[in-house]
Amino acid sequence: MASIPHRPHLLAKSRSAVLADKAIAAIWDKGLHAQPPLEVDALWRIGARGFSAEDEAFGRSAQEVADFRERLAMLCKSLREEADLNALGHTMAYGQITSAIRVRHSLGRQWRQRPGIEKTPIVAPIIVVGQMRAGTTRMHRLLAADPAHAGTCLYHAMNPVRSFPDWRPLKTWLGLSLARRINPWIDNMHPFGATRVDEELPWLAHALSPAALEAQYRIPSYVAFSENRDAAPVYAEFERMLRTDAAMMRNAALPRVLKCPQYAEDLAALLDRFPAARVVVTRRCREEVLASTISVVSCQMAYQSDSVELGSIEREWQRKLELRETRVEDALRSFDGPVAEVDFNDLGEDWAREIARVYRELGLDLTEEALAAMRAEQGRAARSPHHGHRLSYSKLADA
Repeated sequence: MASIPHRPHLLAKSRSAVLADKAIAAIWDKGLHAQPPLEVDALWRIGARGFSAEDEAFGRSAQEVADFRERLAMLCKSLREEADLNALGHTMAYGQITSAIRVRHSLGRQWRQRPGIEKTPIVAPIIVVGQMRAGTTRMHRLLAADPAHAGTCLYHAMNPVRSFPDWRPLKTWLGLSLARRINPWIDNMHPFGATRVDEELPWLAHALSPAALEAQYRIPSYVAFSENRDAAPVYAEFERMLRTDAAMMRNAALPRVLKCPQYAEDLAALLDRFPAARVVVTRRCREEVLASTISVVSCQMAYQSDSVELGSIEREWQRKLELRETRVEDALRSFDGPVAEVDFNDLGEDWAREIARVYRELGLDLTEEALAAMRAEQGRAARSPHHGHRLSYSKLADA
């Protein structure tokens, strides 16, 4: 992997992002291609092309179908009226939404063709829940390294429907390569790899959860709409994707280790789907979490809008972190399953000690084979460029 360039300040843009934005705007201005509308009907025509109405509805209740349509309408409205997208941001939003519609139909078609795959019996998962930047990735990958557990590969999360031949690893690798050109600091934010175990964030995005969108675009109306809406339809779709993936990977007999910061906000809905789950909660100093979160979010927002303000990002994510903290505590109060808590610094000081404690508290067997796999994972993590993200927030903010 090429070396990561210096990031001069929190709202820095790469040269590739600036050039891409200008090129797209010029194409629209010169009439070489029309600006794609962020309107529901237009997006639906593109995303659903080649599919049937049965593909949209199969395996889903009428309420779930209506929920997706309402989310789509609210999201498009918020993007048009609030996000103040530049040409690159507009193009990326268009691509994300049409992809979500296409994936939704592809899943429905697959379920029609392979009846029951979306209901595959699975072992209760292990859920890693915590704030963004609170050590969830490290804990997730350590637990998933255990051969007695399973994890979700990034290429499965990005493309939940298998193709024949299966080009998904290559497509995901190409997508990451393009993303690194536009945003050369993403590997500082998170250790990516097409075939590595990663969070299920794309599955939530395919169901139009705000999880990925709110870290890219300023869409306060859609965020408020989602926060005050029952997340059950999103996690019903999530559960179907998980069961389908377990069938395709033939690992339904292994507990899947799940992880995404959005779970902190929606933990009650997720536990309602998987009441027999085991839960690991990661904790980190709130000030450090906020500083690191601002750095990540500003890095993603900067190249998609020219009117991003650090002050508004800080205020929003201070609110967001408080909301998620409250919702985790509320959900755990009514959960009687095994829960283990892990401190970010303790995990960094002695991961083996913390893993042993977590296994005891969750009632799991920690084998020598698991520890050997975890040591190998720690070795990969030690070589990852994401450690470079631990620059101080104040230093970048003042640059």
